[in-house]
Amino acid sequence: MKNQLKAGVILSYISTVITIAIQLIYMPVMIRLLGKSEYGLYSLVSSVVSYLSLFSLGFTGAYVRFFAKSCNNKEKLASLNGMFLTLFSILAALATICGLILSFFPEQIFGSKLSDLELAKARILMIILVINIAISLISGMFDSVIGAYEQFIFQRIAGLISSIVNPFICLPLLLLGHGSVMLVVVTTLITFVRFVVNVWFCIYKIKIPVSFHGFQWSLLKEITVFSSFLLINMIIDQINWNIDKLILGHTSGTEEIAVYGVASQFNSLFMTFSTTISSVFSPRVNRIAVQKGKDYQTEFTELMAKIGRIQWLILGLLTGGFIVFGQYFIVHIYAGEGYEDAYTAALYLVIPILIPLIQNIGIEMQRALNKHQFRSIIYLVIAISNVGISIPLAGKWGAIGAAMGTALSLLIGNGLIMNIFYHKVLHINMKYFWKEILKTWKGFMIPAILAVFITWFVDFKNIKIFLISVVAFIVVYCVSIFIFSCNEEEKNLLPGMIRRKRKW
Repeated sequence: MKNQLKAGVILSYISTVITIAIQLIYMPVMIRLLGKSEYGLYSLVSSVVSYLSLFSLGFTGAYVRFFAKSCNNKEKLASLNGMFLTLFSILAALATICGLILSFFPEQIFGSKLSDLELAKARILMIILVINIAISLISGMFDSVIGAYEQFIFQRIAGLISSIVNPFICLPLLLLGHGSVMLVVVTTLITFVRFVVNVWFCIYKIKIPVSFHGFQWSLLKEITVFSSFLLINMIIDQINWNIDKLILGHTSGTEEIAVYGVASQFNSLFMTFSTTISSVFSPRVNRIAVQKGKDYQTEFTELMAKIGRIQWLILGLLTGGFIVFGQYFIVHIYAGEGYEDAYTAALYLVIPILIPLIQNIGIEMQRALNKHQFRSIIYLVIAISNVGISIPLAGKWGAIGAAMGTALSLLIGNGLIMNIFYHKVLHINMKYFWKEILKTWKGFMIPAILAVFITWFVDFKNIKIFLISVVAFIVVYCVSIFIFSCNEEEKNLLPGMIRRKRKW
């Protein structure tokens, strides 16, 4: 299992780097070939349909916790798997029915700012994506099983292959003149193939026990109570990251949605880098909670600080690089002319999430301790406030205004309230956590000076100067962080892996 964990982290970062590289090559081409209007429509419909993922009702996130309680009893585990499979099949069917009904009312959903042609295409996109969501719901249950068994190598490789195959199929189709409809058809087919592969792996490789007899209603009640607050968290995430596009659909139209869509791509990039490490620690967190009982505080504090430091150092490079090079990159390389506001909107989305991103292992800790209810309630209040703030701001400043509303809510909820919660309720020593984070400050001094120099004195007249500046910043940052910010364990991490040459 230890090899699986280490390999999972390494493969996660390899997968992340390759996925991002593909995205940086593929996404600009896709945006240009689709055009600003159709890309905005594609982004809007995808965001709206993603609300159907709420039909999972938070059960996906609950599986790992209840697996940890039942894994030593084969009969209980078989009953648990049968119960979850039944639930997800029913929920997928309900999501499909609901989505198909909603597809008959595109104007009411997407807003009157869309043309008749856009509304017609939106309906087609919605129907296909509804099918994709239904498949994803059931596949997600099997993905949770694979994660609970800590089969991270297979899980990460499967995800990597999916990420690579999608653009390699879609790009030729775009060049042949196909549009957003063909893109979602390809995405749905890949989702179905991955679902089949997940089922095969669970049945024939892991050989999970499944029983549809002895349905435990008391256990279902316990799971439902636990999952209800995870559902609130999912609603909050949907509001924070997707409601702005729906608001812009009613206040501004597809072009402002396209600008916001580009900004949100970079927000997703930051979140991906952060969760790459923390996602593989979910089973370990649940085991600590089960085995240690009330004596979990020390291990949780050390684990959060250890993971948080690594996330902070990685996100520091991304944040500094984006501040210095983001404007030029978006306008001249990534999206093109007309997307200048995407840089400002992205800054409003990215900077406020740095605090929760270096603490996101805390979400797994809350779930493992069954103390995630407070976060759910507080975040729901803040998310609703986000909607109230974003509507007038979006009407006045478009994509930038919508991002400003989201930024304000995230700063209050994630930056202040949750740190108090971790310290007072979960009894995680947040003073120790922030002390460990602040120890890294020396390594940021030289990159910060270089960033100021590049901003003031370097003129990106061509792509060659831009790339040289980017490489220089990355090298200086990595060397400075390695020398001045990394502790001995972090410094030995990569060389140690190279010396041991373990085969995972």
